[in-house]
Amino acid sequence: MLLGNRLVRRLRLGWHRKWAVWLAVALGIAIALGGCTANQLRVQSARGTQIVVAGVDPKTFNYLLSQEVPNVFNRIYSGLLTEDGITGELSPGLAESWQVSPDKLRINFTLHEGLKWSDGEPLTADDVVFTFNDLVFNEKIPTSNRDALRIGQKGLLPQVRKIDDRRIEFISPEPFAPLLRAIAGGTDSGVAIMPKHILEKSVRETDSDGQLKFLSVWGTDTDPSKIVGNGPYVMTRYTPNERVIFQRNPYYWRKDAQGNSLPYIERLIWSIVDSSEASLMQFRSGDLDAAGVGAATFSLLKKEEKRGNFTIINAGPSAGASFIGFNQNQGRRNGKPLIDPVKSRWFNTLAFRQAVAYAIDRRTMINNLYRGLGEPLNSTISVPNPYYLSPESGRIKVYDFDPEKSKQLLLGAGFKYNSQGQLLDADGNRVRFTLLSTAGGTGTNQLEAQLQRDLARIGIQLDLQLVSFNVLLDKVGVSLDWECVLMGFSDPDFDPNGGTNVWQLDGRLHMFNQAASSDKDPIEGRVIADWEAKMAELYAEGAQTLDETKRKAIYAQTQILAQENLPFINLVNSLYLVAVRNDIQGVKPSPLKGVFWNIYDLKREN
Repeated sequence: MLLGNRLVRRLRLGWHRKWAVWLAVALGIAIALGGCTANQLRVQSARGTQIVVAGVDPKTFNYLLSQEVPNVFNRIYSGLLTEDGITGELSPGLAESWQVSPDKLRINFTLHEGLKWSDGEPLTADDVVFTFNDLVFNEKIPTSNRDALRIGQKGLLPQVRKIDDRRIEFISPEPFAPLLRAIAGGTDSGVAIMPKHILEKSVRETDSDGQLKFLSVWGTDTDPSKIVGNGPYVMTRYTPNERVIFQRNPYYWRKDAQGNSLPYIERLIWSIVDSSEASLMQFRSGDLDAAGVGAATFSLLKKEEKRGNFTIINAGPSAGASFIGFNQNQGRRNGKPLIDPVKSRWFNTLAFRQAVAYAIDRRTMINNLYRGLGEPLNSTISVPNPYYLSPESGRIKVYDFDPEKSKQLLLGAGFKYNSQGQLLDADGNRVRFTLLSTAGGTGTNQLEAQLQRDLARIGIQLDLQLVSFNVLLDKVGVSLDWECVLMGFSDPDFDPNGGTNVWQLDGRLHMFNQAASSDKDPIEGRVIADWEAKMAELYAEGAQTLDETKRKAIYAQTQILAQENLPFINLVNSLYLVAVRNDIQGVKPSPLKGVFWNIYDLKREN
């Protein structure tokens, strides 16, 4: 899906757990180390092997509370199974084997023998049951992981029980096609297993405000070496605004064919970056081992491949793309409307949203900003996803650039123009609203500037509010204080059910008409549109349909319905390009899972 359960920081014009939200969008892999060069760090490495990648400043070290991508969790945690980033095939993870009942309602997992947490404590079936029953299924914990496991129209959750120390049974109340992947598909598509011996107390106790202590454990102020995991690496140090350092987990369960413990790479350095320019400079100087390649940097880097000892890999269409969306929530919080009622009427008028869609010149956007390395996007499921419905099918609505059609739609909906060509609503209010975006996301915020120009053609004044990534997350997901936003979703799933948290009416990423989370003041007067309710029904039906042909037909309906009603106005799907040093072996970039999804298999020449 283009829409996801994690927000992704925008770094440049090239772009990456179940639907992830990004902000315009880059790989998040290659950046400056601030204060210490990569070569210096290599000298300090105990085994001499490490990889320097890039990310954003972590918002939390609590896996279940995280909403952003990239994040630290696929480095420090494992799921019951492992999902191949290229084929989507499931293979053993923490579980060495699994059995699905003939009626598809029961799945039994058997854990590897002798599993341990990174602190050396045993990892058993108790940890698995705790993760699901006490954390993921706990309604007091606002986690997106729960959304993808809701089954049927009633949103029921599977039962989880311990058989013995190594075996666990999951029981579905109804047929649920994505059950196996949603439970066990790794840290992205499934659920990462969490340590009961560390976290159990935090879900039994509350703080002075009556909130579970779990909601405040493992924040970024926690010593990272105290974070207990089961993945290929453990965090050893975090310096805000500079770097996160990961060290090989000596208790990681995976071994190679010869019985050698994995991963091969001793250390991973995650450098924190806030601009694509810094990333490019550091990669070109040799201090970084990989870099997301955007349209503006492709030609330059292509000329330097031999000198820089790297190769630009084109993995095909990306699993994410930019979009703009309107806050259509008509509710009130503490008696105050979330959105100015005048603007809310505009945003909830279908002709208005469609007019804005026709007013955006995507081809110019692709040619000028993406240097031709992209295509218009017209679906809520991403191009690499096997359920994607192409416009060539003739079944999905396409919004080619047509400002005259925009004006006709607006006039037909009761809007009008004054003598200066400014758009007014039927009551004479000037049509003017604010676009929320991240400061410096594309270097100079060129995308936002083009959107201003495009909407000015049809008489709309678009104001910009450029904020930090974390401020944007708070506005979109907590305070709900926004009018229009530029961001995006990344889709690391092979099954559309990964995006259910966007389309469930109470989903954590149902951002265009967001319900209040359980830990916030309620919203009164929230209105659910018929098409919005239908989307939720279709996603529930798709998840309960076991026949793949019928499932594809259902998810095709969702794409048609979303593109007609435009909860998100899709912009561009870019290519997934990444530059990687030639001495790193085993790299298989995946548009759905990222460049180093198989970090445990990578080797590097000393």
